[in-house]
Amino acid sequence: MRTIRTRIMGILNVTPDSFSDGGSFDSIDKAVHHATELIEAGADILDVGGESTRPYAEPVSLQDELARTIPVIKAVRELHSTPISIDTTKAEVARQALAAGANIINDISALNHDPEMIEVVQETDAPVVIMHMQGTPADMQDRPEYQDIISDILTFFEKRIEWMVANNVDRKRIIVDPGIGFGKTLSHNLAIIRHLDRFRTLGQQVLLGHSRKSFLGLLTGMEAEQRDLSTAVVSALAVQSRIDIIRVHNVEATRQALQIAEAIHPEQ
Repeated sequence: MRTIRTRIMGILNVTPDSFSDGGSFDSIDKAVHHATELIEAGADILDVGGESTRPYAEPVSLQDELARTIPVIKAVRELHSTPISIDTTKAEVARQALAAGANIINDISALNHDPEMIEVVQETDAPVVIMHMQGTPADMQDRPEYQDIISDILTFFEKRIEWMVANNVDRKRIIVDPGIGFGKTLSHNLAIIRHLDRFRTLGQQVLLGHSRKSFLGLLTGMEAEQRDLSTAVVSALAVQSRIDIIRVHNVEATRQALQIAEAIHPEQ
């Protein structure tokens, strides 16, 4: 198996309502089994999420999110040493997840949702993914508009990174995610992918999360569970922009795509 530079983050949704795999891994045994499958397929990181962030999703209570995620993280950690990311906007979920064995915080609100999240970040040395989103999952697809999609997102990240550094967070810990599908139209998403290299100018690691997103369905006509091929194509194209982490549902397809793309572009 050829070694690849880009790390693959395998998605482990323990939710009943995620857009492509909701309810598929809603028991600890199913979730742990799928985690093992993702690792065996080549996942470098597991991203565990207990609250759907699909468009128009309803918020989940703290207790429900804890009940969904913490037992799974504990069970996976007992079997595997693979880094685990907790996909949450809630400080208490992040805190308990780290205590249970998680290693990374993945906050789609870029630490905007919960004022206490910065305290959790300060208490640990865990890497932190901050994502750009216009609005919230409940309203983000209601006619999103930008003056200049790339410049606007870059400005957003510059301000959030400056704020985090001012709050004693080492900027080396910060990973940026431009937020494909989060308050973006088809043209916005395509522009982000076309100009991924511009996010490197921030000096941070860059994560791309495009897996099975609706823009791929608009382009191909495929339903969510049929979009792994188009996801892999975008993953391969992202290699030319030196993306650090790619977050996907189908790890095996992405691993193969990255192997080929990195062989073709070894200088990237």
